[in-house]
Amino acid sequence: MDWTEIKIEIDVKDVDTASDIAQMAVPYGIYVEDYSDLEEAALEIAHIDLIDEDLLKKDRSKAYIHIYISPEDNPAEAIAFLSERYNAVGIKHTIDKSICRNQDWENNWKEFFKPMPVGDKLLIRPVWEENYNADGRKVLNIEPGLAFGSGGHDTTRLCLEALEKHITPETDMLDVGCGSGILSVAGLLLGANKAVGVDIDPLAVKTARENGKLNGFDEPKYTVFEGNLTDKVSGKYDVVAANIVADIIIMFAKDVGSYLKDGGTFITSGIIDIREQDVKDAFDKYGFKIVARHESKGWICFETVKESDFDK
Repeated sequence: MDWTEIKIEIDVKDVDTASDIAQMAVPYGIYVEDYSDLEEAALEIAHIDLIDEDLLKKDRSKAYIHIYISPEDNPAEAIAFLSERYNAVGIKHTIDKSICRNQDWENNWKEFFKPMPVGDKLLIRPVWEENYNADGRKVLNIEPGLAFGSGGHDTTRLCLEALEKHITPETDMLDVGCGSGILSVAGLLLGANKAVGVDIDPLAVKTARENGKLNGFDEPKYTVFEGNLTDKVSGKYDVVAANIVADIIIMFAKDVGSYLKDGGTFITSGIIDIREQDVKDAFDKYGFKIVARHESKGWICFETVKESDFDK
């Protein structure tokens, strides 16, 4: 069955906000073409300095967001939604649509995902890439599928970099909104005692379980289940990680303390900079102290502890 590809052209300066809006239009992911830092990214992520001539000719002032509409859905509704939202926030854009086969869009983005070092201890390796140099790092083998979390997005990378400071052999970890399972699997590779992942999306749950097995982790070491935030979670954890959006973090801040052990750490990411103060206000309201703040390209990640622990 044919799917519809919607391609959105926007100015590079608007790519983060435009991507957030595009993500709202479909539940199964987007991919973004942004060549503004092509040479830097090629060296940092793929460790190459020889770049295809066609890529070098790309317009660096523009970015392109691709989303895909299933045969059961109406692409006109998605286009109308996107145009309305972009106009509301003043993002100049053009939108084109075309027909593509399911297998095309499921694999198009893979050419942009290469092995990448994250933090001081990890290398994220997509399973289809055979040539890589771990250079002493723990290798996290991942097949993101259609679930969020490949390690390439700033929100995930910030969370991973924060996470590695808090993992010990005694750490029990909870990954809320686990997506592909990248955070919880990373925690186990870094030496955690056990990890639990939870996601409301059954596809994400399936993907996270498969990624756990790819890296040698299964129950009871690694447990993943379907649920809305912590509605099915029990117990207390040394680290709770939530790489989700600001509104959900604000809502979750009310309850997360009951899932943290004394001295535990709550790591949050996925917060766009214009929502930073809203999240800080929620931390204040529910008794969390920010002990570290990280930022990349307009995205914020916080490491927090309960105020009662901080004062001890």
